Amino acid sequence: MALSTKGLMHLFVVYVVWSSTYLAIRVAVAPGSGFPPFLMGGTRMVLAGLILLALAAIGGHRLKMTKDEFIRTAIAGVLLWVGGNGLVVWAEQSANSGFACLMVSSSPIWVAFINAVQARRLPSPLLIASLLLGFAGIGVLMAPAIMSGNAAEFSSGIALTLAAISWAAGSVYQTRCPVSLETPVASGYQHLISSLGFFLLALIFQEPVPQPTTSAWAAWAYLVIFGSVLAFTSFVYSLRLLPINIAMTYAYVNPVLALFLGAWLLDEPITAWTIAGAVMVIVSVFGIFRDRYRQEQRQANADGARQVASTSTE
Repeated sequence: MALSTKGLMHLFVVYVVWSSTYLAIRVAVAPGSGFPPFLMGGTRMVLAGLILLALAAIGGHRLKMTKDEFIRTAIAGVLLWVGGNGLVVWAEQSANSGFACLMVSSSPIWVAFINAVQARRLPSPLLIASLLLGFAGIGVLMAPAIMSGNAAEFSSGIALTLAAISWAAGSVYQTRCPVSLETPVASGYQHLISSLGFFLLALIFQEPVPQPTTSAWAAWAYLVIFGSVLAFTSFVYSLRLLPINIAMTYAYVNPVLALFLGAWLLDEPITAWTIAGAVMVIVSVFGIFRDRYRQEQRQANADGARQVASTSTE
């Protein structure tokens, strides 16, 4: 079956833009940029949320939320954006963009771990092996900071690990507690609600008034327009137009592209530890997706067999 050309174009946008957002965050909050991390993230969330809701209104989507939808949207938004993205923004004050992307790309590993714990049943051998390999890969990525005793690097690594866990928890929650809002509407409200969390953190940490450099402003604008609006919309379209196993390949491509972009544009080093950890995490994610595909195929075959049995008895 031929793949949708439009779907592949949207997937290409996801490949490039989501890989480059980590580089943009690094440019926006690096020392000397003039942008405190949480104020940068909060202002980005406000504008991106307003744009998403404006586009949803133009498209004729329902904007009014029920109380239950508001609560579920708020919980998902806090986990995904304040916990997930907020910790990335904080960590990238000292962490390289490629390293940050690699650590966050472990989110599917944590999703599988959370689902396995909640299911309270023994995972398949493939899933167990994939989880162990993924956790080992995270350890390899963290090894240089641990061995060097660099407190800033170690703290950034811990923050990025927590970011991946928070993003995974938000993804699981969003899947299990869905809302009937259209995707752009839900995302727009998530952005707006999460901005309150960012601004609260900015107050708690007493961040100074932003005085961004020109490059920091450019990175901020890129995150708003391309990172939050364009790439998110393209990801939704790729899920609709392409098989799920094709659409989810961004999880393998983004870390590699992020490493390349960081090395090319910011002269970030790529060490043997980085390559080894990256390979382990990416292979782990592949194994997890493969295990999920096998489970879905078994379920589909079982459903088909039940349908055939039911038809034959009528």
